[in-house]
Amino acid sequence: MIVVLFFSRLTPEAGEEYVANDQRLMEKARSAPGFVDVKSFTAADGERLTIVWWKDLETLRAWREDPVHREAQAKGRALWYRYYDMEVAEMVRESHFSRDEAGAREGRHG
Repeated sequence: MIVVLFFSRLTPEAGEEYVANDQRLMEKARSAPGFVDVKSFTAADGERLTIVWWKDLETLRAWREDPVHREAQAKGRALWYRYYDMEVAEMVRESHFSRDEAGAREGRHG
């Protein structure tokens, strides 16, 4: 499993157009072969973190080269992101815990 950590901060120009594009891109990613899950968080200071899980490097590579994704990357660099940092890692271990079965989250990777 591959994990992508995408840290970013938006510019003031990243308004409704960015939000709409981001939603469309996430829908496209969710239907892409090898996509596992995505979670996004925003810190109190405005920095954002999006975590994306992919089945393997091959499916991540296909997503990276997707023409719609490429277009969004270019627009993001030109208009929407003040900065971004991306880290890609191979998952070497995972562990799960749940207090009880009734409150257990559904497994992300299963």
